[in-house]
Amino acid sequence: MSISTGSTGSNADSVSYGSYLALDELLSLQRPRLPDHPDELLFIVVHQASELWFKCMLHEMDHLTHAMERGEVMYAVLTVQRMNALVQIVAAQLSALETMPPQHFAQFRGYLGSSSGSQSVQFRALEAASGARDPHFLQVIQEHGPVPELVQRALDQPTLEELFERLVAREGVTVQSLYTGPAPTPLFLLAEGLLAYDSGFARWRFLHVQLVERIIGPMTAGSGGTLGARYLQRTVSQRFLPRLWAVRAEFFNPSRAAAAADAPASNGEGTR
Repeated sequence: MSISTGSTGSNADSVSYGSYLALDELLSLQRPRLPDHPDELLFIVVHQASELWFKCMLHEMDHLTHAMERGEVMYAVLTVQRMNALVQIVAAQLSALETMPPQHFAQFRGYLGSSSGSQSVQFRALEAASGARDPHFLQVIQEHGPVPELVQRALDQPTLEELFERLVAREGVTVQSLYTGPAPTPLFLLAEGLLAYDSGFARWRFLHVQLVERIIGPMTAGSGGTLGARYLQRTVSQRFLPRLWAVRAEFFNPSRAAAAADAPASNGEGTR
């Protein structure tokens, strides 16, 4: 792949592929404790790459929430589609670590010290921005000291579910009506995109659990004093948009479905 800088002046003309991407600095940031180890470099790269993708996801999350606050539904739809693609990328990276034999990980695990993925500030901020507010989550983010500023900023903002519900109310419809109309609407596409994001995040958690169990076993404590796979298992069933998921249960309840079939057509967005 080549990157064209165009002809925007002498400064741009001096930019190269390596300088634009700061490759000298970037490629110097992988520092294995055991330089000759066959797997430690991979371990570092996957985690560093994940942090870069988290940075990108938080950037997109800001665009998504601002679009929802402004009522720009289709822009929000496009942004959540990109968010979903990024979640898939982060999850797919785990397949590289699945090639690491447990005995190889054991050889450098001691060099990780007290470090743990649970200490990732960006990941915690992403969870908070998405909607994590349960007491256990709030307890976990305080275990390593004061809540990081990036996480606190996310906690101080409305959740994705709250923003979506405000958007629906602003349009004068209900979430249920989005699923009873004759054709998909922009709000329906946004609802489905948000649920796809929630599902993708849960899938990432599940794959992470499977990876940890395969390498260190289901009952082994994790690094940094965590519970390892046991803690991760608790997170797999967590959902950021429980009320939006609940609409499906209502929709497929036979008595509710019958009542909906006998009711006159709604004038809301779901019937447009």
